[in-house]
Amino acid sequence: MLIRFSELRCREVINLSDGARLGFVSELQLEAETGRVLSLIVPCPGRLFGIFASSHDYVIPWPCIRRIG
Repeated sequence: MLIRFSELRCREVINLSDGARLGFVSELQLEAETGRVLSLIVPCPGRLFGIFASSHDYVIPWPCIRRIG
């Protein structure tokens, strides 16, 4: 599957175990040597344009991603 980061940012992240909406993808963590995606980062609720930010964002490891779309 090929997906651009700009498309991924428009996708909402939902926890499949309880149906909770976590928010939208804001960043990716990549492995520099191989370019592999290591995790998705979703800002915690209440964060607005990087201000009023808490240090606790959701970091979702790539192996935990079950479905995109």
